[in-house]
Amino acid sequence: MSSFTLRLEHVILVQQKQLPNRERAAVYGKAADCAERGTEEIMTLKELPIGKKATITTVGGEGALRQHFLDMGVIPGTDIVLIKYAPLGDPMEFMIHGYELTLRLADAEKIEIRDVRDDEPETEERTRKKPRIEHPGLGEGGRYHEKGTEHPLPDSALLTFALAGNQNCGKTTLFNQLTGSNQHVGNFPGVTVDRKDGVIKGHCNTLITDLPGIYSMSPYSGEEMVTREFVLKEHPKGIINIVDATNIERNLYLTMQLMELDIPIVLALNMMDEVRGNGGAIRINEMEAMLGISVVPVSAVKNEGTDELVNHALHVAKYQERPGRIDFCREDQRGGAVHRCLHGIMHLIEDHARQAEIPVRFAASKLAEGDAQIQDSLGLDQNEKEMLEHIICQMEKESGMDRAAAIADMRFSFIQEVCDATVIKPRESKEHARSAKLDRVLTGKYTALPVFIGIMGLVFWLTFNVIGAWLQDMLDQGITWLAGMTDRAMAAADVNEVLHSLIIDGIFNGVGSVLSFLPIIVILFFFLSMMEDSGYIARVAFVMDKLLRKMGLSGRSIVPMLVGFGCTVPGVMATRTLPSERDRKMTILLTPFMSCSAKLPIYGFFTAVFFPEHAALVMIGLYVLGILLGVLLALVLKKTMFKGEAVPFVMELPNYRMPGMKNVGHLLWDKAKDFLQRAFTVIFIATIVIWFLQTFDFGLNIVDNSHDSMLAAAAGLLAPVLRPLGIGDWRISTALITGFMAKESVVATLSVLFGSTEAIAGALTPLAAASLLVFCLLYTPCVAAIASVKRELGGKWAVGVVLGQCAVAWAAAGVVRLIGFVLGLG
Repeated sequence: MSSFTLRLEHVILVQQKQLPNRERAAVYGKAADCAERGTEEIMTLKELPIGKKATITTVGGEGALRQHFLDMGVIPGTDIVLIKYAPLGDPMEFMIHGYELTLRLADAEKIEIRDVRDDEPETEERTRKKPRIEHPGLGEGGRYHEKGTEHPLPDSALLTFALAGNQNCGKTTLFNQLTGSNQHVGNFPGVTVDRKDGVIKGHCNTLITDLPGIYSMSPYSGEEMVTREFVLKEHPKGIINIVDATNIERNLYLTMQLMELDIPIVLALNMMDEVRGNGGAIRINEMEAMLGISVVPVSAVKNEGTDELVNHALHVAKYQERPGRIDFCREDQRGGAVHRCLHGIMHLIEDHARQAEIPVRFAASKLAEGDAQIQDSLGLDQNEKEMLEHIICQMEKESGMDRAAAIADMRFSFIQEVCDATVIKPRESKEHARSAKLDRVLTGKYTALPVFIGIMGLVFWLTFNVIGAWLQDMLDQGITWLAGMTDRAMAAADVNEVLHSLIIDGIFNGVGSVLSFLPIIVILFFFLSMMEDSGYIARVAFVMDKLLRKMGLSGRSIVPMLVGFGCTVPGVMATRTLPSERDRKMTILLTPFMSCSAKLPIYGFFTAVFFPEHAALVMIGLYVLGILLGVLLALVLKKTMFKGEAVPFVMELPNYRMPGMKNVGHLLWDKAKDFLQRAFTVIFIATIVIWFLQTFDFGLNIVDNSHDSMLAAAAGLLAPVLRPLGIGDWRISTALITGFMAKESVVATLSVLFGSTEAIAGALTPLAAASLLVFCLLYTPCVAAIASVKRELGGKWAVGVVLGQCAVAWAAAGVVRLIGFVLGLG
């Protein structure tokens, strides 16, 4: 008899086991629940009054979205409280499992509830004492592993680690502490959009990868796919799983799935300083004993406990100490239906799982959930697929729950057991109380939108008209003084005329004019970083969701677009946090309309020359124009290329936290360094190339008039296209071409070609300058941004963005010029 036949017979025997009569009454199913409730009214979550608590009975919906609901803890039997509605009436904000979650009204209507009641604080025995157990010693040399049977990895082996955790749990902060990396740290779901690697400080034979923040190993978003693919295919030697100790129930849901992978793992309980500060505690010894893995309390912000965490991680990876348990289903839970189902599936697929190099327990639970990708990876034949379906259907019948809900319920039931035994819950945290007070204003019905507009207006005013402008003037004066001193020194030394022209007219005039705008760019990024790290931008998404939905987008799309005000490249990359391909494409196409900080030198230069009395007003007007045109394009795309509705808005609202000055400082240094690198690489090279092409003709003879240069001949081909806009000068065409390399190069090129600000002022009228500003606002993003679009969407979309943006820019600049003529400003 074949091994498959033996496994098949075993599966059938397991599934035919009947529930004991005494446990049938405890089975949680919709029919049994209705009978138990009698005449109790069934209502939907949409109908729940503000401030009331209810118990979830049924979770509707289908596919990946419903699985995401379940992974976030929205499962039958769970209590949920409605906190508020967004200012525009949709979405809603709920409290579930101790954290705040957003849902749209349409999605809340798919969730049925019962037992509506007042939300009264639960009374707990905070002083209860339990006998302490001996520390299990997991992850420690000489205690957990057997010396006689151990098989440590060779000393030369590279110890690779995956750093995994939920969003907003402090994962990237811990990564910075472990590696010294200056990666940007934010407080919005999905800030880490790329794989980041680093070597643990003091341990050169290690490599740790900071994976995107996720809630589960289900393939709901691109971030979850990145993490799952990395762990399953790159086989790290160990996993460091960081969890938010202030919200441990929700965080442990991912931990259980990581443990099922049977990879050495260390659990880092982050934010333990907040737990202690609010009167709570976690019994580390008991938690280690129940989970069977090493548990280390840490505070990533304060760098507490990180040395112990590193020691434990190195040990479990070196000795390949795998989790002490990967089975979380009890035989007596819901009559043992889930237990029999998972063990039956494991027997059915063990050969396939081994061949596909997927841990059998992980594969079994994913198959039970209905994960089609795992099923495809296992290569089951038709008979095995039918038997798999039979096993799962039997489990659904016996448990009274559908497959995905039953598995989620099994995990959360185990988590509840662990938390009941090991966690002394604190009183309401100071962080949550502070967040609730701030939200009364920042997300209030009548205050949210005015406050948002006021905050953005204040940011732009301080950046362009106060702090940034003052620092810019100081830096500009310093560059001018240094250029003058260098000019006089070279003249006194009788330096070669060509070299003199290159240094003064090329380098100082070009690169120097761009460097003066560094303060404005740094100040803008400072404010955006403060908003992001504090948690405010997540609230902006909550407030703006209904408005963006009219454009066919989700409120989550506001984040990439706001980041786009700093730089289009990370804005485009941040769209990976969006679970819908449709939303991702639309957001990427709209992000270039949000004027990036690299265009600030252009705005600052032309407003100072042509509109000095209204510089701030003109710059704010350009930003508003870009936003309005983006909205118009979104409405067009919604009716044409991207018909349909945006994906549901399911997002956690983290507590407000004071941004870490160290993290903000790292970000500002990264942005300043990036700008300086551009200034002394791309812009420097562009400046020298432009100077060379402007100084020589095709015979390499120095020209007396730049109109006879090689540059004039090349740019002359583009000039006729721009002539109807009043900017047909070949020098302007040249500057726009160099702007494709880096927007900062536009001002540098104009400074080199015209030689002085006065010459530029004499070559253009204010109306022509206005047309040029609008064209620069809207024409193709820089080559780095186009490369990021190509990376995300492909070459055809990247070419389409270049051509489309140029067409829109030409049309908008033409309209501005036409309006000017009508008003008699020409």
